[in-house]
Amino acid sequence: MHTIRSILVVVDPRQPETLVLNRARMIANATRSHLHLLVCDKRPDLHSHLEELGGTLEKEGFSVSAQQAWHHSPHQTIIAVQQEKDCGLVIKQHWPDNPIMKSILTPEDWKLLRYCPSPVLMVKTAAPWSSGTILAAVDVGNSDIEHRVLQAGIVSHGYDIAKLTGGTLHMMSAHPYPMYSAPDPVFQRKESIRNFYCEQCRNLQKEFGIEDDRLHIEEGAADILIPQTAHKLNAALTVIGSVARTGLTGALVGNTAEMVLDALESDVLVLKPDDIITHLEELAAPPQGPEEQATLTTWPYNHHHHRF
Repeated sequence: MHTIRSILVVVDPRQPETLVLNRARMIANATRSHLHLLVCDKRPDLHSHLEELGGTLEKEGFSVSAQQAWHHSPHQTIIAVQQEKDCGLVIKQHWPDNPIMKSILTPEDWKLLRYCPSPVLMVKTAAPWSSGTILAAVDVGNSDIEHRVLQAGIVSHGYDIAKLTGGTLHMMSAHPYPMYSAPDPVFQRKESIRNFYCEQCRNLQKEFGIEDDRLHIEEGAADILIPQTAHKLNAALTVIGSVARTGLTGALVGNTAEMVLDALESDVLVLKPDDIITHLEELAAPPQGPEEQATLTTWPYNHHHHRF
C-alpha cells in the first residue's frame, strides 16, 4: 500500500459519494497519494459537480485531478483511465446487483474485478477501518507459484492496512470436505486436511505475526465461509484474490471474489497474481491509430502532496 502514488476514485453522480470519498481520503492520507476523480458518463452537465468535489478535496490539502470519460462501458472506462493515469488502486462504491439480472448478464463490477490490472477496493460500508478487523482470505490449497505469490500479496496488503489503521489482522482459508476416493490419503480425513491447511499457513503466520487464535481454517465452500467468517469477526475489510477467468468458463463459473461481493458486509479489496496483471495490462493497452472514444473533459487541480 505504501507504494501507491495515484488512486483512481470512481464517482457516480446518481449516488451519494460520502463513503467512497471518505475511504479515498483515509488511504491518500496514509500513503500520500494523488487522487484522480472519474465520472463514467457521456452527459455534458456533470462538470460543475466534479469541479466542486475536486475543489473541496484540494482545500483539505489533497493533490487532486478530475475527469469525465466514456469508453463503451463503465468497466472499460475505468480500466482505460487507470492505465492512462497509472493509478495503483481503484476505489469504487459497490451497490448490490439485481439477482435476476445477475443470472442473465455479467455485472459491471464483476467485469471490473475480472479485468482491471490494479487492485480494486469495493466500498460497501461506512464502518471505520481504524482499530477494526482486517480479514485476509487465502486459498492455501493451491500450492503452485502463482497462487503462493498471490496468497503472500493478500496477507501482505492486509498486514499493511492493519498497521496503517491500528487494526487487527486475521487470516482464513476454506478447505474441502474429505473424499474417501482421493488418491492422496491426506484428503481422505477431515483432521488430516485441516492439519495440511494449517501447515500451509505456517510461513505466512510467521512472516506477518499472525497468532493461532487469528487463523481460521474451516471446512466448506469459500464463497459461503468467507462472508460467514467476516460477519463473525465483524470485519471492516476483507482482502481476497481473483484469478481472472475469461471465455465461457468464466461466464458460467465466475470466481470467489465475484461470488462473495454481494454477500460480504465489509469493504472488499481484490488483488491479482502478477502474471495476470501483466497480461491484463497488455489487453488494456490502447490500440494504435486514431482514438475511437476519447476522454471528454479533464480538470487538473494543484499537485502538492498532502502531509500529515
